[in-house]
Amino acid sequence: MVLKHNNQLPNQHFRKQWARRVKTWFDQAGRKKSRRIARVQKAARIAPRPVDGLLRPAVRCPTVRYNMKLRAGRGFTLEELKEAGIRRKEARTVGIAVDHRRRNRSNESLELNVQRLKAYKAKLIVFPRKAGKAKKGDAEASEVAAAVQHRGPLFPVEQIPAAPEAREITAEDKAVHAYAKLRAARAAARTLGIREKRARDRAEEEANKKK
Repeated sequence: MVLKHNNQLPNQHFRKQWARRVKTWFDQAGRKKSRRIARVQKAARIAPRPVDGLLRPAVRCPTVRYNMKLRAGRGFTLEELKEAGIRRKEARTVGIAVDHRRRNRSNESLELNVQRLKAYKAKLIVFPRKAGKAKKGDAEASEVAAAVQHRGPLFPVEQIPAAPEAREITAEDKAVHAYAKLRAARAAARTLGIREKRARDRAEEEANKKK
């Protein structure tokens, strides 16, 4: 070890109670088995509902740095439920997550999640609360008998890359000087106030001459 400058001599006491700082992972195989058993028990407990849980909306990550990523959100907005024709209190009972705090900032996200809700609603089988006493909106007996518990992701959110459409480069495209165009726009934005002031002064001078 090389000492440089006027620094304190290192004196780390790593040998004191070293056993308290050691972490082992000998129960890895056991934990794996426990997680698998827990998943099987949960699937049996919530049957015939989907194993993956509630339906989640597709949302954009916050901030400009991450907003290009599409992921599953906390819950659907009240506006999205209204557009899809689903009541707020009914949504949670049929496996739809609701987030009353979230807001729709664009029509694109609103339409995307409304389509998710409609697709889910089209495949939904609502079991009657009591056997033999079906209410309005409940599935028929044949549908209930044929129902199978869904395993795996429930309507997974897929990130579709927006690839630019390929086309031939025309003579007009070659004639455009993009760098010069950007520099001209930058100069115009920088000198906007000066040019407006000159125009006002010129208009005042002409008005004074007419008087």
